[in-house]
Amino acid sequence: MRRIKKQWVDRSGARRGLNSTNCHFGKTMTRGGSTYEGDIAPDSVESRTFPSRKASTLIGAKRGAASNTAVHELLECPICMNIMYPPIHQCPNGHTLCSKCKSKVRSCPICRQELGNIRCLALERVAESLEVPCRYQILGCQDIFPYQSRLRHEQSCGFRPYNCPYAGAECPISGGIPLLVQHLRNHHQVDMHDGCTFNHRYVKTDPQDVENATWMLTLFNCFGHQFCLHFEAFNLGMAPVYMAFIRFMGEDRDAKKFSYSLEVGGNGRKLTWQGVPRSIRDSHTTVRESMDGLIIQKNMALFFSGGNSQELKLKVAGRIWREPS
Repeated sequence: MRRIKKQWVDRSGARRGLNSTNCHFGKTMTRGGSTYEGDIAPDSVESRTFPSRKASTLIGAKRGAASNTAVHELLECPICMNIMYPPIHQCPNGHTLCSKCKSKVRSCPICRQELGNIRCLALERVAESLEVPCRYQILGCQDIFPYQSRLRHEQSCGFRPYNCPYAGAECPISGGIPLLVQHLRNHHQVDMHDGCTFNHRYVKTDPQDVENATWMLTLFNCFGHQFCLHFEAFNLGMAPVYMAFIRFMGEDRDAKKFSYSLEVGGNGRKLTWQGVPRSIRDSHTTVRESMDGLIIQKNMALFFSGGNSQELKLKVAGRIWREPS
């Protein structure tokens, strides 16, 4: 235990420096020098080491790659483990942390000194001179950016994880498309179909009751992509409405290459909607609130069901097609 404690102090001192108002980062750091609460390192994309091939590309030598990794370690916030962007703050003993975490704590996570309003200007200047890979490099992004441009890119990077499109609950799972497809099948037991045309029958015994939003999600494999068909009931003002729409499992620029139509009818009448699928980057709630889909008022839905106010029976047909390039 004594040896471990000494190592922890030495490495944290080498990492942040122990001067009152200056940032010292001249010593080379290793990943093992990072300090974690309870010796547990968070499993995040940011905390993984970048491949040495990419680091060598940045500076052109293995020795430089080691130095570059050491600088990256210095820019890692000890609380959230993410890369720090200016303004970078420090405690009176020189330990640094990001501005987001500073707003949440009052004392330094390393030495427990009370935090003031001290900026680490030297480390900020070092950060501004760097070129760094995207944090989603391990997911496939190979782009490299000036330090300040990296954050803007990551907010719209096409390789960033997608949120689970399941609408029945706030599912916390995120990841790539293959992972989400497997997750929807195994965890949510979502119906999956191959093909670009479909006919679905929706039955509800009490059309007046939408206290608990009724919804249905079906996944279609079409043109080598996955599409989510949502069908649900909710209150619009005081009256129940029924809505169907399709979301594309991918980026918005790819979603715009496709169109779809939805049709519901009965008693010799029909209601048709044609539109462009929305990317799952847009949340289920966003699409619903924008009314970007087939909207069926309660009275119309009952008419399509044969006028039976005790049971709602709707048949929804649809088709997905690729637009000419």
